[in-house]
Amino acid sequence: MEMKYKDIIKNEEVLAYYDKACEVLDAMSYTDHSTAHTTLVAERAADILKAFGTGEEDIELAEIAGFMHDIGNAVNRHHHAEYGALLANEILKETDMSLTDRVRIVSAIANHDESDGVASDPVSAALIIADKTDVRRSRVREKDPMLFDIHDRVNYAVTGTRLRYDAEEKRITLYLTVDEEICTMYEYFDIFLSRMTMCSHAARVFDAQFSLKVNGQKVL
Repeated sequence: MEMKYKDIIKNEEVLAYYDKACEVLDAMSYTDHSTAHTTLVAERAADILKAFGTGEEDIELAEIAGFMHDIGNAVNRHHHAEYGALLANEILKETDMSLTDRVRIVSAIANHDESDGVASDPVSAALIIADKTDVRRSRVREKDPMLFDIHDRVNYAVTGTRLRYDAEEKRITLYLTVDEEICTMYEYFDIFLSRMTMCSHAARVFDAQFSLKVNGQKVL
């Protein structure tokens, strides 16, 4: 059968991988990478492509890649992008999706991590920007604030977030409201500078610039 986004979000194998991934990341006290995160990423990636006038086919591929991009956490957090790409390939092989489309999704998933990933086309660029800009308090798992690590503090400190994309201005801007009593700007950039840099490179695929504004001040 032909695989669409509406099918992927109900696919038993994909959901089983996310159930196990949540168990693994919970044991590591890691921030949320559940389907709440991946659904947001899928929808945000689609919105980015719509804003920049990309065709419906790319939008569908970005939604699928966005929803599937973190299934590799079920195998291991380290190299989860590569593991996720391999798992996604096996799942999508069982559908009548074209080889070209499958390869684009697999490549986007494999390249979404800031350690060694790169945006090579609109689908991978939209996935990267959508994923790396998901910074919010609700991504912190419920636990004693005294046990927060730096990832927890950085996300918990974000009390407001908005992503704006403007094709006419050729600019993508992430607006954050950060409680600096919880997390200093130094801590924020210690964790997120590489991710924001990756977003900046990804924005170039759309011939656009990526900007970050924190508490009303432009910082990138």
